[in-house]
Amino acid sequence: MAARTKSRRRAIDILFEAEQRQLNAGELLKERLAAPVTEVPLNEFTADLVSGVVDHWNEINDLLTTYSQGWSLERMPAVDRAILRIGAFEVLFSEVPEGVAISEAVSLATELSTDDSPKFVNGLLARLAEVKPTLA
Repeated sequence: MAARTKSRRRAIDILFEAEQRQLNAGELLKERLAAPVTEVPLNEFTADLVSGVVDHWNEINDLLTTYSQGWSLERMPAVDRAILRIGAFEVLFSEVPEGVAISEAVSLATELSTDDSPKFVNGLLARLAEVKPTLA
């Protein structure tokens, strides 16, 4: 598994854990950076992903809700929400090429979520990439 893919997966873990424990993801990130719970501390890319999602939290959630066509955020599997938030951040606010961000998100959905999730993640993130020029 490539280093950036591992970083994305760790960012998903932090967002997922924060939601499950009803914690602020930014605060959980600070805790993990100060006192790592794994042998390998979090790297800068993981921290940047989580921080980016936290910084754009409301906008990302609003866009996911708007373009998910009948699926509220609450109805989505929790792991899909984490994957989509990171994918949306990368598609909309980062220097990562949109195709790479979408491909990585779909790959992680294939590995971590339901059989229907990769198609859903692909469609929703592709739609965000399509409307991105109109969001500025």
